Amino acid sequence: MSGLPEAEVTLEVPFFDADMLGIVWHGHYLKYFEIARCALLEIIDYDYLTMKATGYVWPVVDLQVRYLAPARFGQTLQVAARMLEYEYRLKLAYEIHDTDGRRLAKGTTVQVAVELDSGEMCFGSPPVLLERIARWRRQRA
Repeated sequence: MSGLPEAEVTLEVPFFDADMLGIVWHGHYLKYFEIARCALLEIIDYDYLTMKATGYVWPVVDLQVRYLAPARFGQTLQVAARMLEYEYRLKLAYEIHDTDGRRLAKGTTVQVAVELDSGEMCFGSPPVLLERIARWRRQRA
């Protein structure tokens, strides 16, 4: 573990995520990233409802994805999310692997804090996020 939060989820590719050849449509990989991101945020007790309740939203402002091999209908996937940065923005890295450990996709997202009431972007992460990460670190010690 890197000293920053990580999470991994297992999911099975549903029928409605695949095309007529049984290959996952490229846009669904972003949904799989989101599922892993939600698991990571739950680890630090700062899920989307908590963000909103504390006065912030965190829109994605940058997304990078590299497709390495196709995922297919019925395949079991391991989707990992790892926090890279949090002081000024929230940057996460993702990897999707099959059950044989073959990497199918990787990517990153960048999110920034926006004050819910004013709609203004913050130039640093709000204290509530910093406190949640500090608490997570204390619990691991």
